[in-house]
Amino acid sequence: MHTDSDDIDTNNSGNESFASVLNARLTRRSLLKGSFGLASTAFFGAGLAACNSSSGSSESPTKVLKLSFDAVGKSLADALVIPAGYTATVLFRLGDPMAAGIADYRNDGTENGAAFAQRAGDHHDGMHFFGVGTDGRYNVAAGDRGLLAINHEAITPAYLHAAGATIVAGARTVNDEVVKELNAHGVSIIEVNKNGGTFSYKRDSSFNRRITTFTEMAMSGPAAKTPLMITSYSSDGSKTRGTVNNCAHGYTPWGTYLACEENWAGYFRRVAATDNPNRSAKELASFARYGVAGNGRELWATAVAADPSDTSFSRWNAMKVGTSTDGSDDFRNVANTYGWNVEIDPFSPASTPKKRTAMGRFAHEGAWPGPVVAGKPLVYYMGCDSRNEYIYKYVSTAVWDPADATRGLAAGDKYLDDGRLYVAKFAADGTGSWIELKFGSNNITAGNAAYAFADQADVLVNTRLAADAAGATKMDRPEWGAVNPRNGEVYMTLTNNNSTLRTLASTDAANPRFYNDPKGTAGTAQRGNPNGHIIRWAENNGDVAATGFKWDIFLFGARSTADAANVNLSNLTAANDFSSPDGLWFANSGLLWIQTDDGAYTDVTNCMLLAAIPGKVGDGGKRTITNTDGAATKAVDTYVGAPPGETNLRRFLVGPKECEITGLAETPDGKALFVNIQHPGEETAPNFANPAGFGSHWPDGGNNRPRSATIVITRNDGGEVGGVLV
Repeated sequence: MHTDSDDIDTNNSGNESFASVLNARLTRRSLLKGSFGLASTAFFGAGLAACNSSSGSSESPTKVLKLSFDAVGKSLADALVIPAGYTATVLFRLGDPMAAGIADYRNDGTENGAAFAQRAGDHHDGMHFFGVGTDGRYNVAAGDRGLLAINHEAITPAYLHAAGATIVAGARTVNDEVVKELNAHGVSIIEVNKNGGTFSYKRDSSFNRRITTFTEMAMSGPAAKTPLMITSYSSDGSKTRGTVNNCAHGYTPWGTYLACEENWAGYFRRVAATDNPNRSAKELASFARYGVAGNGRELWATAVAADPSDTSFSRWNAMKVGTSTDGSDDFRNVANTYGWNVEIDPFSPASTPKKRTAMGRFAHEGAWPGPVVAGKPLVYYMGCDSRNEYIYKYVSTAVWDPADATRGLAAGDKYLDDGRLYVAKFAADGTGSWIELKFGSNNITAGNAAYAFADQADVLVNTRLAADAAGATKMDRPEWGAVNPRNGEVYMTLTNNNSTLRTLASTDAANPRFYNDPKGTAGTAQRGNPNGHIIRWAENNGDVAATGFKWDIFLFGARSTADAANVNLSNLTAANDFSSPDGLWFANSGLLWIQTDDGAYTDVTNCMLLAAIPGKVGDGGKRTITNTDGAATKAVDTYVGAPPGETNLRRFLVGPKECEITGLAETPDGKALFVNIQHPGEETAPNFANPAGFGSHWPDGGNNRPRSATIVITRNDGGEVGGVLV
């Protein structure tokens, strides 16, 4: 496993933690319990966070959402576990061909690097289904034919190559291996079709496309074509090459895809002892705040190209090695061209993706759109996936015109290149505010002692530092968000925290638990908040452009056997207990899917997908818990959403060994759910002389190497997956 920046705290600002501001929390509730009602005892179905759609928001408000499956049990098997009455089919795996004439994947690590420009990448993650109409254009209602856009977040080198990556004296010596890895990152776009009730992907579709670390990207928005973007690849700062570590995603009402760059900083080589003397104080502050240091997680910059003019490898070296004053003769500024939301038009395979700089640069977990209303601005909610980082909101300057729904990237130029970027501050009384990150205001000035901002481009490139200056609230590793289509409320996972960063003393109403969650038969201590929780908020007056909101805590992860008074605050049972919430997704019906990326509860179960009926902000009540570290105690008042019970929360799917359940999409009718199973078997170092001992053999079975893959889940009776409005 790699050490990613989401496991490292680079936020040294003095801003309050999310926990520290909640002690005064709500004294009364202004919102009544939601109308989503009680769910029936049904079968809760398969797969990871997915969207279930019934008739969406057009349904009568008197209808009630009910789960339509029985909970599956926890599992440690190397298998995909789903409810009875459902079928899961493997659709698209690591290495699968995406063009005519490309041979089937041998899955022995022997394919060459160039071939991966037309093969599925690794670590399938966030994705979206775009319906294709009979005219071959985007049709939001089409469900039997579509384009599936899939992120490939990272790689498992041990299985990607014949015997793992070749590294000699700390350097990559087999260039073709590096080319393979560079191609295995990025995004896949594939055409999928439903035939006889079963989906398959079309290998030779003209829409199929790989977007990799080699793909040219246009820099777009206020930070484009500024000195901060200049490299030897683009002397005017107008473009860069590639996208990397694309985690969750977003999508637009004009049918384009947002691939969000998360832990990009760790890929760049920058040896501080050598480079620091050559850099300005501002550059060093920026590098430190984003974690741009070290040898690079895959050591790509250490490979040496046969042709000295080929910068495929050297572009991952972010050190100042040239003599120019502007960086046009090296890649000293290359890290500034990563950390963005990348807009891709899946219906135009020849189009150039655009990195939208108005939406800020950080560890983008994803970008989730709020309600789309004619005459109102568009809004995107975003989390920065590292401990002690922030939650952001982008509000477009232009208001939505439905005529733009067919304009592709041109619509993106209008709505995503001009807007206001905000960061969240949570108050102790259960309210919050959105602080604008704008040069010249909110302490984001040239006179700021920690970082002297020069202009708005500097603010957007150094968004984390701007949020520090504005006094944003530190959060416990914000990951996926989701917006309830029924009422516009926003949910976001806070996956977990450890005892170093979440101490007994720092517990408060929003982060109220400090406890030990013993793991395994040896009872290995896991102290802090190892199981995580989910928060939610409602914008004032339901206005996406509002600068204030109300919030509460929706759900706490815990073992069902944990202390109900102080740990298992959501009263979870064996049918719905979980740890480390990560992915979230709302179906059109209002059903909330929750996926896990867990290391704390894996002594009992593999990672899972659950479905929930969410209720509303303010539907719970006040709780007092008592924390202890064995030597001292601390009582904390907190506010917990209404306990869901097994009628409103059930386990739908459990994945194979050592995987993460992530990424989801659905057809418009809610009858097909696409789910990604990422890096099965990753935690076990393979012994290639004994393939039977691999960490997993999913999905091919036997002694085969494990492969990340996209699955599609359907109900055997042809109905909607997971839940229905009745």
